[in-house]
Amino acid sequence: MSDVNETGETGETTETSETRETVETDAGTARITWHRAAGARLVLAASHGAGGGIEARDLRALAEALPAHGVSVALVEQPWRVAGKKVAPAPGTLDVGWRGVWPALAKPGLPVVSGGRSAGARVACRTAVELGAAAVLALSFPLHPPGRPEKSRAAELLGAGVPTLVVQGGNDPFGKPEEFPPGPYELIEVPHGDHGLAVPKRAPLGQDEALKIITDGVTGWATSLG
Repeated sequence: MSDVNETGETGETTETSETRETVETDAGTARITWHRAAGARLVLAASHGAGGGIEARDLRALAEALPAHGVSVALVEQPWRVAGKKVAPAPGTLDVGWRGVWPALAKPGLPVVSGGRSAGARVACRTAVELGAAAVLALSFPLHPPGRPEKSRAAELLGAGVPTLVVQGGNDPFGKPEEFPPGPYELIEVPHGDHGLAVPKRAPLGQDEALKIITDGVTGWATSLG
């Protein structure tokens, strides 16, 4: 089930425009914030993790940077976030919510990159082939729970079945880049970055530089697809 109600946030035609829409899914009401590119060639749909929302620094940076390169960005809030709940539901319920918003993401008729950070990255990997995603963007993929490398989720990443880019912090307790197994994906490391891709003040690069690594890397990869 997918019912859409769209509200424009601006009446002007600019290089990018932002609109919000709600989508009724079998998991509840989801919300999409669109950052549309003029003459878009591709849509990047990205959702949040289990501990935060679409205000995450990497999601906001991509929404600001990509439309200038012909990529519309759709930031998706899962129903549990829209409902104001503080704890994410089981993975299967997250997948239901993502499936429910997919028709709205595909409605522009453009290839859609399925993306997300942390738990959202897992959802994107699990559902990519089923939904017909053009590719997967996995931000801070949680390879394992902190301190428990034996609880690997590598099978989800390796089974994505479409071109995949992982963006991982060098000090991510959910999986450092060197812990990732070989596989059919690309990986960009954000040096010193944690699970939120934040870098400590003592790091030799600042937060703006870290975000530029993310936006430049994702832009180059996304614009090369197809």
